[in-house]
Amino acid sequence: MLRQLLWTIAAVAAVGAPAGAWSQTVTQADRAVPKYAHVIVIVEENKNYAQIMDPATAPRIAGLAAKYGEATQFFGEVHPSEANYVALLGGDTFGIHDDDGFYCHAGMTDPACHGAAAEGYADHTATTEHLGHQLEAVGRTWKGYYENLPSAGSLAVTAGDPAYPDPTGKNAYYASKHSGFLNFASVQHDPRRAEHIVGFDQLGADLASNRLPSFALVVPNQCNEMHGIHGPNLPPGCDSADPEALIRRGDRVVGDLVDKIQATAAWRSGDNFAIVITFDEGAGKTREGCCAVTPEAPSNFGGGHIPTIVITNHGPRGVRDDTAYNHYSLLRTVEDAFGISQYLGHAADTDKGVVPMVKLF
Repeated sequence: MLRQLLWTIAAVAAVGAPAGAWSQTVTQADRAVPKYAHVIVIVEENKNYAQIMDPATAPRIAGLAAKYGEATQFFGEVHPSEANYVALLGGDTFGIHDDDGFYCHAGMTDPACHGAAAEGYADHTATTEHLGHQLEAVGRTWKGYYENLPSAGSLAVTAGDPAYPDPTGKNAYYASKHSGFLNFASVQHDPRRAEHIVGFDQLGADLASNRLPSFALVVPNQCNEMHGIHGPNLPPGCDSADPEALIRRGDRVVGDLVDKIQATAAWRSGDNFAIVITFDEGAGKTREGCCAVTPEAPSNFGGGHIPTIVITNHGPRGVRDDTAYNHYSLLRTVEDAFGISQYLGHAADTDKGVVPMVKLF
């Protein structure tokens, strides 16, 4: 514990985190969020609310929403994917509005930094705190689980799936643009990165041994998160040209993940446990948004109307919450659930409509 605290202090100092990155705006609603032992967030990709909440299209997810609870007015922050993951973990998009590599900066000539020559290009490595810092500071644990991550702690930008060899080498089953955590300098330089950034092999081991962290971000590969790939030798239902098949495949994967989590001793215990299923952004480039988004900003203009389902072992049942939420709201709720009363970035923007998802927890 002391080692974790010392590392957190050193990492924040090393990346020059600005004062005031955490803000305190605790409300009565924040105090009403129950304390949780575990919160697991599963992120899927690029689908609108209406596409997923039809039981004929995504029966597992729609069924979980009906049984437990759903946020009917939940929105992304921007298009495309990357900045939404960063917003969930850091309370800001940090000016990112593309899917370039997490290490990219202005003027960089690298195949993963497609837009780096553009004026106003944002540094894709954030030098502020993230949710993991906050959790460590209160004695909690965290991990990001990424399917097809080449190895624990990997800094790969993309990776294939050995089960589906690709002669072109272009099929990106794992994509770091969907990591979120790797966009933070302190994670990139963390000597314990291999303990925090892990693959689905570790997820299976942690489920089997009942050693899940306090907070986990779970991201299936691009076949299983409904993003899709277009290339040779793909598994059935993975082609990005067939969104209906992608949804069916992703729905099964999410349902199976939830089943495995609910089979753990931690889920059956008296401690509070929540599983959140959310998406990064909606389909297409529509700009619906809420809650501290700024329509004039290219990096925070609203990422579309997306599904978000909250499944709790002891919480409410059958809830349809029509409060406007986004990933900043979810971050704030996770902070509340772990007794963290200082909120990161836009998660503190009560005056702009960012509120905790207390009805669903």
